[in-house]
Amino acid sequence: MTSHIKPIILVVLGVGLSRTAEAQIERRDFLIPGGAGRLHVREERDHRNAKPRNLILLHGGGPGGVPSFDLPVAGYSLAEGFGKRGFRVFVMDVRGWGSSTKPREMDEPPQKSAPLVLTKEAADDIETVVGWVVRRTHEKTALLGWASGGHWACAYASRGPAALSAIILLNTLYSVIAPWELRPSMQDKENPEQFGRHAGGYRIVDRSGLLRRWDAPVPSADKTEWRDPAVADAYVWQTLGTDPTASTRNPPSVRIPIGYQVDAFNLSLGRPLFAAKDIRVPVLIVRGELDFWSRPADLSALARDLVNSPKVHTVTIKGGTHYLFLDRPDHGRSQFVSEVSNFLT
Repeated sequence: MTSHIKPIILVVLGVGLSRTAEAQIERRDFLIPGGAGRLHVREERDHRNAKPRNLILLHGGGPGGVPSFDLPVAGYSLAEGFGKRGFRVFVMDVRGWGSSTKPREMDEPPQKSAPLVLTKEAADDIETVVGWVVRRTHEKTALLGWASGGHWACAYASRGPAALSAIILLNTLYSVIAPWELRPSMQDKENPEQFGRHAGGYRIVDRSGLLRRWDAPVPSADKTEWRDPAVADAYVWQTLGTDPTASTRNPPSVRIPIGYQVDAFNLSLGRPLFAAKDIRVPVLIVRGELDFWSRPADLSALARDLVNSPKVHTVTIKGGTHYLFLDRPDHGRSQFVSEVSNFLT
């Protein structure tokens, strides 16, 4: 390694090859200074690609990066799928998620702190990881943000970073005054225009909580028609595995910061977190038709407001859920991977 890549602290999970026989993708895990201490980044690369393009995958407010994008189920690692298509993929964890350092407040009961990890902090973490990726590879990088990761990505992109080549947004809220089905569960009982004052700093989610929102919009009583049960199991256990305190609770559960909920609540009421006009890179906006988080109005309004982006493309995936890239290929996964790959090439 060259001397300017000093942010690498250690390889925490070693080096491994792809789980599939047809590809030889190398995985390396790093912890770099940032956030509340250290930020976790997984690098994946198929060394048969001589000149891979960089792509960072950014989780949302549920599980961290690896449970979202690199499940150990053949055909269901989004990171590996993009690696096969010529990308050098980096899966990151914002502070408080995955294997990144958790804020100290998360070691205390949730009621003792205000909502943790707001958009500015997430954008700061993205800036740290993007800088590390560019120094490591000497190339710009694209950034793909899912759900809350989308508005985090936009907040970072609105800073005008020279290191960014494009952003891809999946099922992302934007600042539009429109109905939002999750608002009642977050609003303050005495002041519905404000986020709940007693929400605390983080939430605790068990298996049923991790799958509830995935199950709800699936238009089939048998959820296995829509997703592979092995994927759902891996999604849950990989998520629980990122929290060392998970097994101390019954049932096992994971701690998740809720600052993203505050930001989403405000976005749903038309309160902006960033200026879309300040984003000056190509933008692909993708929404699943059955998504419960974003709204059709978010897609159209954001596309309209990206007045200084050199290229804006919007796609609605018919029948796609919030988790479309983890659903079976014919329920949105295949189309999403193709749309992203085509946009970036």
